[in-house]
Amino acid sequence: MTRPLRILIGADTFPPDVNGAAQFARRLAVGLARMGHEVHVVCPATATEIGAGVDDGIIMHRIPAHKTPAHPTFRVCLPWRARKAVSALLDGLRPDVVHAQAHFIVGRALINEASRRHLPVVATNHFMPENLFDYVKIPQRLRTYAARKAYADLSRVFGRADRVTAPTPRAAELLRAGGLPMDVMPVSCGIDIDKYRSVTAHADRPTVLFVGRLDVEKNVDELVRAHALLPAELDVRLEVVGDGSQRDKLEALVDELGTRARVRFHGYAPDEELLAAYARATVFCMPGTAELQSLVTMEAMSAGKPVVAADAMALPHLVRHGRNGFLYRPGEVGELAARLADVLEAPASVRDRMGAESGEIIARHAIGATLETFEDIYRDVIGSGARRVVADRSIGVARAA
Repeated sequence: MTRPLRILIGADTFPPDVNGAAQFARRLAVGLARMGHEVHVVCPATATEIGAGVDDGIIMHRIPAHKTPAHPTFRVCLPWRARKAVSALLDGLRPDVVHAQAHFIVGRALINEASRRHLPVVATNHFMPENLFDYVKIPQRLRTYAARKAYADLSRVFGRADRVTAPTPRAAELLRAGGLPMDVMPVSCGIDIDKYRSVTAHADRPTVLFVGRLDVEKNVDELVRAHALLPAELDVRLEVVGDGSQRDKLEALVDELGTRARVRFHGYAPDEELLAAYARATVFCMPGTAELQSLVTMEAMSAGKPVVAADAMALPHLVRHGRNGFLYRPGEVGELAARLADVLEAPASVRDRMGAESGEIIARHAIGATLETFEDIYRDVIGSGARRVVADRSIGVARAA
């Protein structure tokens, strides 16, 4: 029987933050702890939680952090404070392996300090520059240059890791194209399929659902405009679950288009309400163009829903055109409306078949498989580190002789 590992996960965003990277970091940590490993997480403190504590089997270490004007909820640690906290943790814990979830302040400190101590390092990327451009007000004309510099910085930090992963093959390609001088292993973020598969459909009218942050790169305005183009006789309801910087503009757009009676903005929804929203949906729509995987699309597929999504980034890994839904060209609102109508006007048997296809496609993304894959990666990099030490010692003996 293999021994349990002591694992230190570093994250620059962690619940209660609401985003895919934060949710994955928590699912990974809790899942590994339930497998019997000793799991520690170091991340920024919230406004109310700071220091050490135990949460659902994981040992939390929250570093003092501050709000930033660049993002309404994101909290950041001062670099020197993160480095000091991470160094103390590494020296006190001596983990078997560390796993950084980002190359920002906490992740950077963890990778750098663990490398200095010759500890095995795994790094996973959830970052795309496009997700931050509007928050940090990068002018459009400078975005290509800024993206190139951002990927160069990421490559310098992640280049010190023993193994780098990304959620999809497309996400892995982006890292390599951005200059990372090593192979990148695609590992799905994984999902608790049974949680969403258990939902019972009870839609009282045709319903299109979007779930996610209401930020620029999500292109929810395209969905709102496409919804307004759907045939009036279909009487289609649009439900939007989530919040963000664009909510006021989206609500104003709904009023401008005269569709207020058929659109509902829920804001952030707890699990029970989210599951009910998936149950009501006839079709799920993801118009985002900066998705390295899209956990909410995976949730909808687990709930057995057809999906209409932008033909961009990693979404084609999930949506097989004509099988479990349709892809459309980003920005083509008329095409999006037509694809939604294709699903909404199809016989129930066709929609059921598409939903079943979603279930089959998503089956390979079960969280259990993701946890086992990362456990294998950890043991491999630990073993590689031991082999390197032996090799270095052998070389030293040979040179001494």
